[in-house]
Amino acid sequence: MKEKNVVKRCLLLIFGLLIMAYGVALSIKAGLGTSPISSLPYTLSQLTPLTVGTATIAMHCALILLQILLLRRGYSPIQLMQLPIALLFGYLTDFTLMTIQSLSPSTYIEQWIYCLLGVLLVGIGVSCEVNANLIPLAGEGFILAVCKTFSLPFPTIKICFDCTLVALSCILGFIFQGKLLGVREGTIAAALLVGLVAKQTTKWLIQPLIKRLWAE
Repeated sequence: MKEKNVVKRCLLLIFGLLIMAYGVALSIKAGLGTSPISSLPYTLSQLTPLTVGTATIAMHCALILLQILLLRRGYSPIQLMQLPIALLFGYLTDFTLMTIQSLSPSTYIEQWIYCLLGVLLVGIGVSCEVNANLIPLAGEGFILAVCKTFSLPFPTIKICFDCTLVALSCILGFIFQGKLLGVREGTIAAALLVGLVAKQTTKWLIQPLIKRLWAE
């Protein structure tokens, strides 16, 4: 039974990463700014030969290294599983962008439809990833490491982390291209709504589904 549950949790995690990747891809296609966690990889992809997925992998690798530096002997080797998860998420991001490359919103209203659909999918993906209860993505792992090291509350560090990524995106965009890259009104919408979508999805869909499937 436990082995079956592990397999189910892995499948839920992979499904969540795929849905999240489609959410990121739609947000990029909307052209109204990506979610805070994707803002820096997107900006890097605009300033370098890296794809969004490759830049995402690079950022996650840096966050894993920072976790090791923060926790030192307190770092659990099992957390290195964040690396293959980062690789999978990065490849899925590029894959989903490729599958919807023909989509192109022609009006501002259509841009918002793409943006809000992206927010919805990212929220659902986050809910699946968190409730799989296996290994967190590197971003969440880094936040948890900071909380553990400095005894700070998770919500506070989460807000600071997101703001830092957005700030870095803005700074790099202005320095190298003199404009914002991947940070617009859609970024604010994502910051406000993704958590709400994830919370409601967990309550009304994912947790009831888990109770049913895990009991089988």
